[in-house]
Amino acid sequence: MNLSEMSSPASLFTACVSVSASIMLFQTMLNRVFPEEVKNYIFARITSYFRPLPSTITLIIEERDGMASNEVYNAAEIYLCNKIINPDIQYFKVSKCSKEPNIRVKFAKCGKIVDFFQGIELIWRFVSEDSKNIPDVDSDNNNIVVSQEKRCFELSFHKKHKNEVLNFYMPFLLKEAKIIRDEKKVVKLYTLACSSSYSSIFYRDFINLEHPSTFDTLAMDLELKKAIIEDLDRFLKRREFYKKVGKAWKRGYLIYGPPGTGKSSLIVAMANYLKFDVYDLELSSVKRDSDLRRLLLRTTNRSILVVEDIDCSIELVDRRTANHGIHADFFPRDQKITLSGLLNFIDGLWSSCGDERIIIFTTNNKDTLDPALLRPGRMDMHIHMSYLTIQGFKVLAENYLQVQYDYNNRVFREVQDLIEEVQVTPAEVAEELMKSDDVDASLGELARFLKRKMIKNEEKGIEIHKTKKMKSCDHSKMNLEGGLEATVKLSSCDL
Repeated sequence: MNLSEMSSPASLFTACVSVSASIMLFQTMLNRVFPEEVKNYIFARITSYFRPLPSTITLIIEERDGMASNEVYNAAEIYLCNKIINPDIQYFKVSKCSKEPNIRVKFAKCGKIVDFFQGIELIWRFVSEDSKNIPDVDSDNNNIVVSQEKRCFELSFHKKHKNEVLNFYMPFLLKEAKIIRDEKKVVKLYTLACSSSYSSIFYRDFINLEHPSTFDTLAMDLELKKAIIEDLDRFLKRREFYKKVGKAWKRGYLIYGPPGTGKSSLIVAMANYLKFDVYDLELSSVKRDSDLRRLLLRTTNRSILVVEDIDCSIELVDRRTANHGIHADFFPRDQKITLSGLLNFIDGLWSSCGDERIIIFTTNNKDTLDPALLRPGRMDMHIHMSYLTIQGFKVLAENYLQVQYDYNNRVFREVQDLIEEVQVTPAEVAEELMKSDDVDASLGELARFLKRKMIKNEEKGIEIHKTKKMKSCDHSKMNLEGGLEATVKLSSCDL
């Protein structure tokens, strides 16, 4: 066949018909021999060779890493919310608390923010979706489905910038977020507890901790106050020391004393001094030792975990109870927290999941606590909040009356002498000082209050003395009667 015959229209048409017939024959054979799944696989493999490779990489940054919070997600949220808001984003969460200077803006639905770092374009997307396939069991052992919100950031960039993003942009993001967080830090008070319906569902509602208590306003012994501040400062500076000696970077405090002596105010002063968030743990809502561990993971670094009135929160199955032969079944069926679980919570393996953590227990009566809770490593420093002292009264007078303590003032001297004789709490004295704006009137009313309290204490002392004396007489009488009765019985037997 020569060139002219090959290029003729008839020959071209014949060649096309021949190729089409071959393709149709091959397709017919393919449909009969190979199943549909195999054909789809072959087609996908063939087309993959002709598909252009993607030029971008997308990093998924989820809110939680397993059971723990994701530090990168938190940093990204702070960093991006502080940048100029992209007008293409349609939904935001806007809030403002009473004492915050600015409005807080957070992401609500899918949106895109473009950031630039060393000439690299980085595209951030916020994704929020509901996940309704999380099984759980309620208190009646019924299977339920819990709806939880799943949130994450998607960071997209050109693949050639992978090393720059991971090795330089991510550390920059964490550093910038820390600076922004420290500048805008508002101490928050969290309620950390389990749901009353489903014990494995946790919540941590929060408000801004606007309590103004500071170490300057605390009416407590100056030496004790100084010792607490020095201990806190030492704790903050010893990150490498804790790592060197192999200890978790945490500190435990036991604050004990009569009601009204300022235990809660001391906790707030510590939080305001350190700029640490406070987590108020409701032990009464926790029904399993495993829930304690999960609650601990809900707290963040640089935080204070508080268990108030530890002696009244729950009944613990401790060693003393076991020694008296009281079985664990004596306690309510839905109360499964044990002393061992609580000890592991504050000093076990799970307690090391985080840094710069402070754990505080408060109680009115230290003697009711199991000694295992009080040893160093669990409660490292025991702080006794005593009744009001002269130094504490000077602080109260300056705070409430805006006057310096004057020993030459007769009423001041009278109040000082009464405080040394009467056991009175700072809360009681503060209440009396608030009753009048006049300094002399307030001090005079305080002096009369202290005199009345001293008289009542003396009367109670006399009544207690009489009661003890009567009990002692009754006891002696019972012993005497018992002795006489035993003598009579012995004489009868002899007869």
